[in-house]
Amino acid sequence: MTSALHPARAGTFMALTSMLCVQVGLAASVGLAGTIGPAGSAWLRLAWAAIILVAIARPWRTKFTRSALVTCVLLGIATGGMTLLFMASSMRIPLGTASALEFLGPLTVAVVRGRGRTRLWAFAAAAGVLLLTEPWHGAADPLGVLMALGAGACWAGYILLTQRAGDQLAGLQALAVSIPVAAVVATFAAGPAVIAHIDWQLLLAGIGLALLLPVVPFSLEMLALRRLTAAAFGTLMSLEPAIAVVIGLLVLGQVPRFSAVAGILLVVAAGIGAARSGARPQKSGAAKAHDVPLRRADEGLA
Repeated sequence: MTSALHPARAGTFMALTSMLCVQVGLAASVGLAGTIGPAGSAWLRLAWAAIILVAIARPWRTKFTRSALVTCVLLGIATGGMTLLFMASSMRIPLGTASALEFLGPLTVAVVRGRGRTRLWAFAAAAGVLLLTEPWHGAADPLGVLMALGAGACWAGYILLTQRAGDQLAGLQALAVSIPVAAVVATFAAGPAVIAHIDWQLLLAGIGLALLLPVVPFSLEMLALRRLTAAAFGTLMSLEPAIAVVIGLLVLGQVPRFSAVAGILLVVAAGIGAARSGARPQKSGAAKAHDVPLRRADEGLA
């Protein structure tokens, strides 16, 4: 029993650290986004992240199976789509509404793939996210809603594909392929309009931001998904809105309403529950077949 809980706790710590890096990266990107736009900021981070990961992992030295390579390419497409769709939706509908709609992706993973108590934690997390974001306030643009739902679908795919890639490949080899693919996707969507505005200061800032978001968080998520079920990981991701609220209070002086406090308590409870029941069963050093997704692995990287 104790040995089963140990990987779950390690995976939980990695997931929480990843989410903290995401929020710090988002806060640090405000100035950059003001200069080249949120899409340009995401493109610059993904481009630098691709360069960094390729230089570190040197994926050409790894012999990829056809299945592993396809998984990494699909993961890169999901990563790029998740990033760009969420940013586009947040320009059309309130950020809280976009966040709540996007969370339907990992929540679906948690509910569909979860068993027993894990499913109950997913419902508690969903209630907490609704209280935190209050999506019932404000008018919703139909195209913005569709984009947020698309980002949620990409996020769900990201979770499952990251877990599968982590099972098939060691180290950072999966990210060394998926992040360059995501950068290519972002280049087609946002790169050409931004390149003319790039200078050396922006390039240097992009390196630091790429480490904060996505190099370190995505690496931690890959490691976390080797220790947690996709259901538990999807539930833990619901803590990100709570982390954002806390940072808003401490750094920006944004005092949350009572409903937001209640939402934080719900998602924290869900995170604790997922950590206690979410360890991936191990068999001969690998996950059992029913815990390996058969077909997806930041909150919008705005």
